[in-house]
Amino acid sequence: MNQRQRVSVAVVGTAALFLAVQLGALALVGPFEAAGYQTVPNPQDPTNSLLYVGVLLVATAGILAAIKLGGESILRYFIVATSGLVTAYVFSVVLPPLAVAGANVTPWVGAAVVMGALLFHPEWYVLDAAGVLMGMGAAGLFGISFGILPAIILLSLLAIYDAISVYRTKHMLTLASGVMRLRVPVLLVIPVTLGYSYLEEAEEMAERTDDQAAADDGEPEADADGDGDAGGDATAADGEGEEADEGFERDALFIGLGDAVMPTILVASAAFFLDAPAVLGVELPALGAIVGTLAGLMVLLRMVLKGRAHAGLPLLNGGAIFGYLVGALLSGYGLVGALGLGPYL
Repeated sequence: MNQRQRVSVAVVGTAALFLAVQLGALALVGPFEAAGYQTVPNPQDPTNSLLYVGVLLVATAGILAAIKLGGESILRYFIVATSGLVTAYVFSVVLPPLAVAGANVTPWVGAAVVMGALLFHPEWYVLDAAGVLMGMGAAGLFGISFGILPAIILLSLLAIYDAISVYRTKHMLTLASGVMRLRVPVLLVIPVTLGYSYLEEAEEMAERTDDQAAADDGEPEADADGDGDAGGDATAADGEGEEADEGFERDALFIGLGDAVMPTILVASAAFFLDAPAVLGVELPALGAIVGTLAGLMVLLRMVLKGRAHAGLPLLNGGAIFGYLVGALLSGYGLVGALGLGPYL
């Protein structure tokens, strides 16, 4: 198998991971709602989006500070603990309950297994498995908590923020290089070569100083997405602008978990808040968002494989919003209804 074929397989694998997050989130929407996991009292309130973006900015600043001040170990344990919490929500609705002293311990046993694997053997397949679980859980929770308009506002703001932080301030490139060394499920890792080890690569990254990583803007190690994770174009090629089989020489593709989660919020929101005809068991607006996200992903990966870092969310969120609108219009909704503007007009 030549390099072009290996890269093509990795691209298909990336799309499969995205699809797993999206279909998983759709499957969790109903159980999460039945379990009372909606996180806000009024999911139709557009200010929920502004609040989330504000929290994101604070979290991003905190992560950057931890990386620069040598607090990476604390940051790693915090992210692993967060992974356990989110996966516990997933396990609570998909695994049969096991009562001990009157309490259901199944979610916490499952979460402990995930955290143990992340702490003691964070190889690429462990990160991907935990990332998919986290991604579907987070997208499902936010999907039932953000109505259509708040979800569209959220995705739009994050796409703008992602573009600014990657192309203008470039602080997400610094953040991405730092979090890649942490060996936590903030990114999905898709090997291009047999025998690839993320642990070995992470150890090599850890040997670099933060100053060296931040100054390496000429051939960045990773992109960053709008939620503070390593982003959707976390690869670089030595021959900038060359085709994948000629210039792409890295052993793996990296894409931020947030790049999969953020557009999936609209997928889950569309399935939860709209009543529309279904195709292949998925309602048209949600299906349109899925197709739009995957189309944006293909464009993004094509750009990345030419050897430059790019912001992922403008293409991914933009594709999700466009695909959703097409699906909603085909379902008989007018543009006002599809955008969730009815209560405000």
